[in-house]
Amino acid sequence: MFQQGLSGLNAASKSLDVIGNNIANASTVGFKGSQAQFADLYANSLNGVSGNNAGIGVSVSRLAQQFTQGNIETSNNPLDISINGGGFFRTTTPSGGVQYSRNGQFQLDKSGTIINAQGNAITGYPATSDGVILQGAPEPIQIDTADLVPVATTTANYELNLDSRSKVPEKIPFNAKDPLTYNKQTVLDVYDTLGNPHVLSTYYVKTDANTWDVYVASDGLEMNAATVAAAAATDPGAIAARAAYQAAVQGGDQPTIAQAAIDYADAAGAAMQAVLDAIPGVTPEQSAALAALYGGAGNPANVGAIVGTNPDAINLALSKAISAPPSKAATLIFDQKGSLSTTAMANLVPPQTMPFTLTLPIFPNTGSVAPLTISTGFTGTTQYGTATSEKASTQNGYSSGHLERFAAGADGVILGQYSNGKSRPLGQIVLVNFANNDGLTPLGNNAWAESSTSGTPQVGVPGTGANGQLRSSSVETSNVDLTAELVNMITAQRVYQANSQTIKTQDQVLQTLVNLR
Repeated sequence: MFQQGLSGLNAASKSLDVIGNNIANASTVGFKGSQAQFADLYANSLNGVSGNNAGIGVSVSRLAQQFTQGNIETSNNPLDISINGGGFFRTTTPSGGVQYSRNGQFQLDKSGTIINAQGNAITGYPATSDGVILQGAPEPIQIDTADLVPVATTTANYELNLDSRSKVPEKIPFNAKDPLTYNKQTVLDVYDTLGNPHVLSTYYVKTDANTWDVYVASDGLEMNAATVAAAAATDPGAIAARAAYQAAVQGGDQPTIAQAAIDYADAAGAAMQAVLDAIPGVTPEQSAALAALYGGAGNPANVGAIVGTNPDAINLALSKAISAPPSKAATLIFDQKGSLSTTAMANLVPPQTMPFTLTLPIFPNTGSVAPLTISTGFTGTTQYGTATSEKASTQNGYSSGHLERFAAGADGVILGQYSNGKSRPLGQIVLVNFANNDGLTPLGNNAWAESSTSGTPQVGVPGTGANGQLRSSSVETSNVDLTAELVNMITAQRVYQANSQTIKTQDQVLQTLVNLR
């Protein structure tokens, strides 16, 4: 007679245990609340007739975890990652065991591996040094903090609109230092094999209706001619020859001045030629221009024309001689609809095809591979009746860079951002789903393990199948409704009191029977 009340007390006590555990974890990140589920108890008679049986109480059927979505709250840690939707993080313990969790509070260990507070490593797909995700067996994700290797420019593309209303420049020939000889100039940073930047200047000269000549120049010899000329200022032979020349000028004897000028021109030119010889990619035309200048110094008339009465004029003349003038690189021909006409360019002599190859010397010598060879195109370039404007010019090179920050995207890809403005994938987090989440075995520390009733883990990337999406710098809070739990606690308390009352009543009835005389 006491069985029903006693089982009710046990059930109410178990319900209070579950409610208390839910309330205790109301602030636990990734916690999933549980619910006590009950079943009534009946004793069957031998003949199978139990319609008059009042039952023998209640039992706890199971403690069911509620895998509903918790609220998403933002944080300041990029390694805080929440799951918005289905799925579990897959982690491995230091001993190699596999656990599953919804708690996305992670950190880096000393080796760069992403771990949780228990030291378990989050798993996913690794990435190559080129940023290619290798989708195979999930493994612990380790952040590669190595510098981004520089990439030399090998391709470039100019996309701009050239105003069809532009007129042919009145001043000819083309001179990069005279903007009246060209219609438009653009600049593009390109990089050598060591990641050193170089400025590639492109000039556009309209030569006829629908026809434009393209000239290019690098920041090589032309922009650094003064550096080459400075070689004469540090070369011992050139310094001595300059001093002798200045002494001759002060002496006033013209034959002596002329011979001293010749000697100085020879010494300064030789010093600059030595610099030129060490520069990869110097063209034969540039060397010939220099040789013609100081090689003809034996002619006093040439020296007088170059030097005059100013000894610095020798340096200036030599500097100009070894400058790398912009060279004509291509001819662009447009059709009557403003698009590039590859057919018309192929009929040029020599034929003009796209892309064309640029060979650029590197100066000063950076120790990189030289010269730069760049395949250059004009895909997207037009000639319309609107103002000339640069739309997009691109090239595939970049300098080295160190890792500054990283964050996981909605698809689980961890994207690293580098000091050179580039970014690349460092890995991809995977999520795991089960046919029966309720069958997972709780392990504590916000973790579960696979069991025979949960089904096998289904591994996939976030955003596919039943997997939710990830959100960086956020956490999923507990799905416990504190208000509802407090109400449930009051209900469980009343149930406990009521079952106590049934036992008390049964005791009074039994006492009455015992007291019968």
